[in-house]
Amino acid sequence: MTFRKLTPAEAAVIEKKGTELPFTGRYYRFDQVGTYACRRCGAPLFSSEAKFDARCGWPSFDRVLPGAVREQPDADGHRVEIVCAACRGHLGHVFRGEGFTDQNTRHCVNSLSLDFVSATDAPTLAIGTLADEGQSPGAQDDRPAMAYFAGGCFWGVEHLLQQLEGVITVRSGYMGGHVPNPTYREVCGHETGHVETVEVVYDPTRVSYEEVAQRFFEIHDPTQANGQGPDLGPQYLSVVFTQTPDERDTVRRLIQRLMDRGYEVVTRVEDANAHPFWPAEAYHQNFLLRNHREPSCHGYVNRFGD
Repeated sequence: MTFRKLTPAEAAVIEKKGTELPFTGRYYRFDQVGTYACRRCGAPLFSSEAKFDARCGWPSFDRVLPGAVREQPDADGHRVEIVCAACRGHLGHVFRGEGFTDQNTRHCVNSLSLDFVSATDAPTLAIGTLADEGQSPGAQDDRPAMAYFAGGCFWGVEHLLQQLEGVITVRSGYMGGHVPNPTYREVCGHETGHVETVEVVYDPTRVSYEEVAQRFFEIHDPTQANGQGPDLGPQYLSVVFTQTPDERDTVRRLIQRLMDRGYEVVTRVEDANAHPFWPAEAYHQNFLLRNHREPSCHGYVNRFGD
């Protein structure tokens, strides 16, 4: 991946995880329409529609573009750091529960970590695009890919898949049902047909789809037909939503390997293109990380003998 040349001040924030002085950044008092991108690699991060004034001294956003930002524990042991999902450059921190907007989320970002692209140029941006003089805007090799898995409570699946090297970010949500944009209450009430699902954004140059899928089979019990652990019900079933024939063949090959080893696998394989992914409510995202908890229904088991 090609990076832009940074000024010493930009490098101090993006690479050394520093923080610019409050009320000094160029984008704090800035209200043009467009897209905010990563200063180092050019990947789009935030829409101007998500920007709001939190009066904190730094640009604030209550939403991110899908798959654009990764959350991880901050070195201080208390806060949650946010980094660019494409290049891992430091952006700032995310805070929840403050009540500034309906999203109840504040991504507090350093202006030095950002570039702004006006609305007329924004359509050329895509996750992983390298806005560098020597890189074609249409290049695909470095763009993250997505995968979709359901294996019980999405808190545990999300938490453990985030730990796989090459995974950029994981988002909890719902797939497989017939009701648009379902709520958690509706899904738990068995009114929508959805299963709790995670959307995995990963770097295919660092980890393959097969490796991500194999890890999925190793962190939940693919032989349990009525849920996962003590979480019982149709919303907790084991399902892989595949987007291409290659993904479907990969999952079926992994299932056959497990069956050859004596596992009675009940995981369903369904077409992701026929089932939209609906993100879960904000309070579900990174639930275990934010609450300093470990999964109770999920854990790693080496089922393939590799």
